Amino acid sequence: MSKPNYSGTFHMVEQENMDSYLAALDINFALRKIVCLLRPTKEITHDPATGLMKIRTLTTFKNFNMDFTIGKEFTEDLGPVDGRTCQTTVNWDGDNLLCVQQGEKEGRGWTHWLEGDKLNLEMRVQGIVAKQVFKKAV
Repeated sequence: MSKPNYSGTFHMVEQENMDSYLAALDINFALRKIVCLLRPTKEITHDPATGLMKIRTLTTFKNFNMDFTIGKEFTEDLGPVDGRTCQTTVNWDGDNLLCVQQGEKEGRGWTHWLEGDKLNLEMRVQGIVAKQVFKKAV
């Protein structure tokens, strides 16, 4: 059975529990407040045939790029987020993308899934869960 194609541009429409998630990553108070005000855009390029994926998270403050092949571990530079690196693997969990980030922070990772024209993102670290929802640009 074929996997969904995540390609597209998505604009954030809602988020919850981001401050607690960032606090668990040891992000300072002032930066957490700025990040919680941002409304990022995600530009995703996905080739379902090869598993190559590029996720660009764009904001007026700072951008973050993540390039990977689904199912292959890589060293992820999270410097723009929290100054850390980790060993990251993104795999399929049904039609969802499940990311495990192994490093200093326990239980770190995220899950992306599509529901119609919405891209959902659940981010986890040390038992804290934050959620964002993005709507696909037309």
